Amino acid sequence: MSGNKQRTLNETSSPAVARAQFREGDVQPTAGISRGFAQANMIVLPEVYAYDFLLFAQRNPKPCPLLEVLDRGETRPRIAEHADIRSDIPKYRIWQDGELVEEVTDISDIWQTRDDLVTFLIGCSFTFEFPLMEAGIAMHHIDAGRNVPMYDTSIPCSSAGVFSSSMVVSMRGIQPNRIADAVRISGYYPSVHGTPVHVGDARSIGIENLQSPQYGDAPVLEDGDIPVFWACGVTPQAAVMASKPSFAITHAPGHMFITDVPDQRYMV
Repeated sequence: MSGNKQRTLNETSSPAVARAQFREGDVQPTAGISRGFAQANMIVLPEVYAYDFLLFAQRNPKPCPLLEVLDRGETRPRIAEHADIRSDIPKYRIWQDGELVEEVTDISDIWQTRDDLVTFLIGCSFTFEFPLMEAGIAMHHIDAGRNVPMYDTSIPCSSAGVFSSSMVVSMRGIQPNRIADAVRISGYYPSVHGTPVHVGDARSIGIENLQSPQYGDAPVLEDGDIPVFWACGVTPQAAVMASKPSFAITHAPGHMFITDVPDQRYMV
């Protein structure tokens, strides 16, 4: 299917309903969908790279907080009942030798040709957006029906095996008098990136043009907003581009796997 359906999912849609709609070919960013349930980034790698990436994630828990690692060849995660990671994400990216070669809505056919794939599910900052909104902190990209802006930075990650990269961040514009609240609330969720990694001047972390993110949509900012940056689970895609494994599959930025796990389970 083309994926050009009108956006019909929203905060009241259950994770199961959202996944079923994605399975049918619907494509839309998942910010603002399924209030109260955690979302996850995904990367799939051949088993030969799995240990190196596991070590990369362990050494970089801020951008790569692991929620689940599936066994070799496994496609049904434990954090979502009756789900299938091959079809239940709205859009996937296929990588070969570090180059993006295709974006698709289903990757089931790949498992028919190889049995060595290992899937990693990584925490996503979309999980704490609803708690921020409940506290009265606006999420402008959700209000505008847009994807969150995400940027490559100059912040280095710790290398592991074949994997190295700089950190990718997501950005939300927040009024100065609410930044402390945003830091406090997101800090309750360390398994989904936790507190911001930077507040204020984007150039100091290597972002030259805030209006031109490498991933997602251009930001929506209101008068007085201060840019606040969180570590982002698109960092593994930066690692794929930098490290060039022979093959990888990821979610498309902002198009997440919606789990059945309540947000509060990741709250500390």
